[in-house]
Amino acid sequence: MEQARILENYLEIKRRIAIAAESIGRDPAAIKVVVVTKGHPPEAVQEAFAAGARIFGENYVEEGVVKIQALQLTGVDWHMLGHVQSRKARQVCQYYDTLHSLDSEKLARRLNGFCAEIDRLLPVFLECNVSGEASKFGLPAWDEQDWASLIPIIRSITGCSKLHVRGLMTMAPYSLDPEDSRPHFRRLRKFSQFLGRSIPDARFDELSMGMSGDYETAITEGATIVRIGTAILGSRPNI
Repeated sequence: MEQARILENYLEIKRRIAIAAESIGRDPAAIKVVVVTKGHPPEAVQEAFAAGARIFGENYVEEGVVKIQALQLTGVDWHMLGHVQSRKARQVCQYYDTLHSLDSEKLARRLNGFCAEIDRLLPVFLECNVSGEASKFGLPAWDEQDWASLIPIIRSITGCSKLHVRGLMTMAPYSLDPEDSRPHFRRLRKFSQFLGRSIPDARFDELSMGMSGDYETAITEGATIVRIGTAILGSRPNI
């Protein structure tokens, strides 16, 4: 996609974010956009950077590392969005600024160990499955009656000295109607409030939720980070 179109798309997203935020009295500046570059070449990332984007997200560890090394962009953050296998935890600690998909104690321990080796603090989001979809990764948080059973696991994760839990992340089930995502976003917000009361020495108030088709709905339900790919970069090229 040509640079002019990416700039146009990026500015349109920012405009619509502002409208959605202001509609419920929120400050648009408090909402961050992660440009999802999965499947797009480094040139598209460069064009989004020129348009003003400063946070980029990848779903596959190695694909992102290739772009990080090739582009060497300054003043940007790279976020790991997709499921991380334990054997790839070291690369996440080495190359990424934030992880959105921490979903187990095992992965937390490995990340904590690798971060200790290189003496860094890794910001993380706890991925939560609030829909009950079997295909979704994440802590099982779809049944509010079971939330209390997750507290020991989450306490263990927040106790990792080299991990900084910033909040929660989720993916709503795919739908053409963004309103179908609302109950899932609302549930994540309620879960974050529950955890805030249950584990008061940790913070869970940042919410990574909402993508190209439903980010405006996510914002009205409290999203602080939206993850947008197609609506900015266009469809992924067939390679």
